[in-house]
Amino acid sequence: MKFHCIADEDTVRGFRLAGIDGEAVETAAEAEQAVRRTAENPGIGILILTDLVAAEIRPLVDDIRANRSRPLIAEIPGPDGPMPGRKTLQQLVQEAVGIRIGQEEKT
Repeated sequence: MKFHCIADEDTVRGFRLAGIDGEAVETAAEAEQAVRRTAENPGIGILILTDLVAAEIRPLVDDIRANRSRPLIAEIPGPDGPMPGRKTLQQLVQEAVGIRIGQEEKT
């Protein structure tokens, strides 16, 4: 099973350094074409998208998640951090499990 990253140039470059192929996109149209092409590749098992790219093509991302067994789509924060209002992994786990994990960050 292969990984593939579709994101901004900096994120793709970082994943390439880790041995994961990817392609940089700048527009929603480029992202949609790249995701469609990648989803049709039977060798790709996990597709990594930055949250910004995924947000730009949300209907396509949701369609792939709902109607296909692969690729698994993983959304990660981009170089500027998570999008405002997006829940952290810790918050998602706390909601799913119903218990608090770790310590709250102090501001």
